Amino acid sequence: MNTQLRFLLLALGILIGLHFILSVAHEDYNKATSLSSLKEKWRSTKNHYEYVSPEIQGQATNGTRRKVKAAFVILARNGDLQGVIESVKQIEDRFNKEFGYPYVFLNEEVFSDEFRTYTSEVISTKATYGLIPKEHWFQPDWIDEDKAKAAREDMIQKQVIYGGSVSYRNMCRFNSGFFFRHPLLRDYDYYWRIEPNVKFYCDIHYDPFLFMSDNNKVYGFTITLPEYGETIETLWKTTKEFIKANPQYLPKDNAMGFVSDDKGESYNRCHYWSNFEIGDLNFWRGEAYTKYFEHLDKAGGFYYERWGDAPVHSIGVSLFAPKDKIHFFNDIGYRHEPFMHCPTGQVHAQGKCWCDQKQNFDYEWYSCLKHFEAA
Repeated sequence: MNTQLRFLLLALGILIGLHFILSVAHEDYNKATSLSSLKEKWRSTKNHYEYVSPEIQGQATNGTRRKVKAAFVILARNGDLQGVIESVKQIEDRFNKEFGYPYVFLNEEVFSDEFRTYTSEVISTKATYGLIPKEHWFQPDWIDEDKAKAAREDMIQKQVIYGGSVSYRNMCRFNSGFFFRHPLLRDYDYYWRIEPNVKFYCDIHYDPFLFMSDNNKVYGFTITLPEYGETIETLWKTTKEFIKANPQYLPKDNAMGFVSDDKGESYNRCHYWSNFEIGDLNFWRGEAYTKYFEHLDKAGGFYYERWGDAPVHSIGVSLFAPKDKIHFFNDIGYRHEPFMHCPTGQVHAQGKCWCDQKQNFDYEWYSCLKHFEAA
């Protein structure tokens, strides 16, 4: 072996040894140089885009901005006022002052004058305030209340989050199968769901609604993670019954691989965290999802268990839409406690984001993003 080759091998050995020592001794160095971290940095640069519409950022030749029929949808109670104001103020400052999309507020009770007044003060465009029909919100009469009560008491004993709440179950059922049927949303094709007390960290200088429309997307998300198994014990069994009876609704190129690791035999519990979602209302209104929801609703699992709208939406869109119609909004920094998606690297800089990149949830062990990427 010649002297030059020996020198190169010695230098390589020293570098590998130093890397190992630093990885063990310094946690920050280990995180920064891990394969998952390097993969994330590569992905954040590679996949970033500033969406430019055919009319140059949506500007038509007559000087008006090209838009789609879309609105922000906020389900809230009067008592959520301050949290709603904080969320709306952030999306206004980061995006909507430039693009001017309307807001639709929904509540199972009449909104107070105070709620209408103070939310209107921070909104740059119009807002409408709707009352949810009772039949879309409250527990149906055909539900066996004794059975439902026993399920709630069991979940309380197991300390399942919201396990004893009927109102939470009402909300999950409404978001799963009824919000898109509300009369105030009848004239819209796309929606962006916003909840109280969330944070938006980055400037958004393109139109996500227009991006969804121009690219034929049906669903967009920022965070994905597993659902609590105790809340959905029979959801996949009920889903498989529907699939078996209705195979015609499943396109061959769907995202089954996101929700199942064994080609549909079982559910891996991965779901898109639906407190943030930008979606196509006509997908939910379509035949496949409508019949799927009706099948789930008849099974009673929203009340006999605690089926959430997040797994229901996620299973529905993963089964009934092609994978390429589902979009990860990597450049939208977002937090709903306790998890945060924070863009990294170049994307963080371009969006003038103010979130801490070290707290990005994307590749934590509890994240399902790698399932989405592999699906």
